[in-house]
Amino acid sequence: MVAHPDWATLRPAVLWFHGRTASKELDPGRYLRWLRGPDAEPGLAAIAVDLPFHGERLDERMHHPAHTLEILEQAVTEVDEIVASLRETALREGWPIDLTRLGIGGMSLGGMVTLRRLCDPHPFRCAAVEGTAGWLEGMYYPGEHGLASPPWPVDHPRERVRRLDPAGHLTTFSPLPLLDLHSLADEMVPFEPQARFIEMLRGHYERQGADPSLVTLVTWPTTGAPREHIGFGRVSNEAKTIQTDFFRRHLLG
Repeated sequence: MVAHPDWATLRPAVLWFHGRTASKELDPGRYLRWLRGPDAEPGLAAIAVDLPFHGERLDERMHHPAHTLEILEQAVTEVDEIVASLRETALREGWPIDLTRLGIGGMSLGGMVTLRRLCDPHPFRCAAVEGTAGWLEGMYYPGEHGLASPPWPVDHPRERVRRLDPAGHLTTFSPLPLLDLHSLADEMVPFEPQARFIEMLRGHYERQGADPSLVTLVTWPTTGAPREHIGFGRVSNEAKTIQTDFFRRHLLG
């Protein structure tokens, strides 16, 4: 799905990935906010993509949590193909999308895709994630790391977890502005491992000579959302405003 503020003005864009069992059409209010710029100016183009086995390429058998890492691994490899296809189509069709000003982000599994892809060289200027995990080992095996969060209900091959774990690949994570939104009461993706990941990431930024404050973490004690994970419930407007302002600041400013 590609949405543009006016299809006439060259605009930056955000590539967005939804969560497991959802589709790219989820939460159109998010995209509408991006399209509207400040002071009635055109905003950002929105590019939303179905994860593997979701949406227009649906295979419901793959929606079980046991297949999370399979989807994650394939989706990470597809990011460059998506950007290349977008560049080719924009040139051929004359789409006014500024491919030198791209953001990336995602919710839950889409956020895991985002964080793992950022561990390798990429074209993105900023990133935003929500309700996600950047330390997979901490999420899947919390007891082994002294965490109090409940263990993941499905076991995954250790080697695949390590291969896809953003926390294990931070040495090649180039510092960039990153926004992370999370409910402290999230029942599906516990906050404790993600809090530790944010500490790791800020430490990595510091070692790279970058400002750790480029990583912004915003949390709420509770939101009232289903399982404190699916959307942000009563603070949804606040969360969307924070994210929209973040993308505007780093892609339009």
